[in-house]
Amino acid sequence: MIDFQKSTEFKGLDFSKLVGACESCARCDLSKTRTNVVVGSGPVPCNLMIIGEAPGEKEDLEGRPFVGKSGQLLTQILGSAGIDREKGVYIANTVKCRPPKNRDPQASEIESCTPFLIRQVELIQPKVLILLGNPSLKTILGSAFTITKSRGKWFKAPVSYMADPLYIMPMFHPAYLLRNQSQKKGRPKWLTLADAKEIKAALDYYQMSV
Repeated sequence: MIDFQKSTEFKGLDFSKLVGACESCARCDLSKTRTNVVVGSGPVPCNLMIIGEAPGEKEDLEGRPFVGKSGQLLTQILGSAGIDREKGVYIANTVKCRPPKNRDPQASEIESCTPFLIRQVELIQPKVLILLGNPSLKTILGSAFTITKSRGKWFKAPVSYMADPLYIMPMFHPAYLLRNQSQKKGRPKWLTLADAKEIKAALDYYQMSV
C-alpha cells in the first residue's frame, strides 16, 4: 500500500505550486509525448477523491480527467447516488500524462508520479478515496489485489491530515462497464451502482459527524 504519510520532495508545496511542478515535470518519458498534463479536477479540499488509471486521448487534449465516454458514465453513476461530480468530487489518475496509444502506464512511470499523488491526497484531504479499476487498485493497495475480489470492500490507510483513517473502496472502471452494460442484479454495472450508494452513505455519515 502507498504510504500516504510519506514525506516527499513536494511536502512544502501548496496546491498551486504542486500544479506548477506537475506541469513542468520531466521525471519520465511520458513528458515527451503529452499534449497537456492532467493534474486533476474538483474542489480543494474535498471529502471524496477518485483515482483512475491514466489520461486518455481526450483528457490529454483538454487537460482534464474523465471527459470522454467513461467520464460521462462516471458522472451518471455518481449522480445516481446523489453525488455531484463537479461540486463534491476531486478526480485524478495514477499518472498525470497520457501513455502513448493509451497503453497501460509502466511501473516506472507510476513510481515517478507517486510523490505528486501523495502530496495531492494530502492537500485534497479526502475522507473517502475511490480506486477505479485494477491499475489504480494495484498502485494504491498493492499488486496482490484484484478488482473482482476487492470491489465494494472497504480498506483503511493512515493519513497525516486527520486522526481518522482514510477509507478506500475499489470500484469497476467505467470503461469496463461500457463493455458490460447489463443492469441485471449481480452484474458489474448493478454492483457499481450499489457501491456508489454505499459511498454516498459514508460521506453523509462524515458530514453528520462534523
